Amino acid sequence: MTAGQNKTALVVSAHSGDFVWRAGGAIALYASRGWQIKIVCLSFGERGESAKLWREGGMTLERVKALRREEALTAAATLGGEIEFFDCGDYPMNFTAANLDRLVDIYRSLQPAFVLTHSLEDPYNFDHPLATRVAQEARIVAQAHGHKPGGTVLGAPPVFLFEPHQTEQCNWKPQVLLDITPVWDKKRQAFEVMAAQEYLWEYYTRVALNRGVQAARNSEKKNIKYAEAYQRLFPQVTEDLQ
Repeated sequence: MTAGQNKTALVVSAHSGDFVWRAGGAIALYASRGWQIKIVCLSFGERGESAKLWREGGMTLERVKALRREEALTAAATLGGEIEFFDCGDYPMNFTAANLDRLVDIYRSLQPAFVLTHSLEDPYNFDHPLATRVAQEARIVAQAHGHKPGGTVLGAPPVFLFEPHQTEQCNWKPQVLLDITPVWDKKRQAFEVMAAQEYLWEYYTRVALNRGVQAARNSEKKNIKYAEAYQRLFPQVTEDLQ
């Protein structure tokens, strides 16, 4: 899609770091084109994704949540997105009916042109496919004319599933390769905000470089260095196969 006023997109992230590692390039790229990018962060990752913080003396659950919240706020601002926290808990995540209603309202008010979220499967982290399920459920409810009748219903925004940590174990395939070379510096800068998960900085730098090689090989754009990969959830509807 091209630049344009009032263009919007939605990112549904299970934890405070997920949108940075997996979709930070897309967020920065579309924000640079003038889009409004809304990030819904379901959990701070306070129990299962903050081991570095828990190793510090005197740490409490509320302190961990506060630190992860500040990281996510700064990272989102660095990328050019806006973020909203649901605080659904972590390990396990507790997504309630009230949370669903809130997410449906976001879909309807935002009217996103596309949605980014997690893979359908992840045997290493049950919060990730749960985030995908509720993102999908909210999308479907937002399309229902009988839900809060009289409101503006959602159309049919395509859903793209960003790359999980171990693709082979998640039955995920890279069907879309997005060139993020122009905004890579912003994504890397956002990485370095996420101090609680510093061990992932170089890992996801290598992922971006590998996907960049694949993107260049599968196109005429040989200057691509960094890319993100996505899997489409629904068929692409088009009038042109070019």
